[in-house]
Amino acid sequence: MLRALLSLVVLTVTTSAFELPASSTQCVVGVAKDWNASHVTLTAYEKRGTQWVKALGPWQGRLGKSGLIWGLGIHPNAPGAKLKKEGDGRAPAGVFHIGGAWGYDAAIKKHPNLFYRQITKRDLWVEDSASPSYNRHLILDHEPATTWEKKQQMRQGDHAHSLKLFVAHNAPPKVKPGGGSAIFFHIWRGGGSKPTAGCTTIEENHLRELIAWVDPNKQPLYVLLPQSEYAAKRAAWKLP
Repeated sequence: MLRALLSLVVLTVTTSAFELPASSTQCVVGVAKDWNASHVTLTAYEKRGTQWVKALGPWQGRLGKSGLIWGLGIHPNAPGAKLKKEGDGRAPAGVFHIGGAWGYDAAIKKHPNLFYRQITKRDLWVEDSASPSYNRHLILDHEPATTWEKKQQMRQGDHAHSLKLFVAHNAPPKVKPGGGSAIFFHIWRGGGSKPTAGCTTIEENHLRELIAWVDPNKQPLYVLLPQSEYAAKRAAWKLP
């Protein structure tokens, strides 16, 4: 019993002691009305000295059709917290590294150090939780031939997925099978009239502006939270 109580104390202290890494000086903040909301307001900040200063936004975006749920990022999750699962239709809440872009264009406006890959038919993003490559980008050395390979292909001929920025939820090297995969910022559908399966979507021009702003050297983060959680954690986590 004593050991269990001590473990709980350690977990509580770890959770309360978390704050954004000092080395991260770019942060995109997404705030939703509540856990079941599929609409989000996004604002990008840059740290100057000890102060966060607005750099982009605010913009409106869409989230998962079922709202939000705690994700697997750099933030601590409380013991027993409900976490994102593959196919639950919820966007992962928490604090995540962002970076790495994929798209249909041969080139995009971006920081020289930001990875960019032009998507081909040989590009896969594995959403099969039984695969050792789950939630990883693979490039085949041949045209997709099997049913499995074709099912894992990154979207072809779909404008909403013609440009995307990776959100490191459940990301390598520690990937939890079934914990949710393929979470990105990408272009919204129907002028923002449609929710997502778990990604964050925004208007195309805003997405291009966001990608052009992201500087990998500044270790950019994405903070996505319901309004109540953002208010409760803002001071302790040193959020913008």
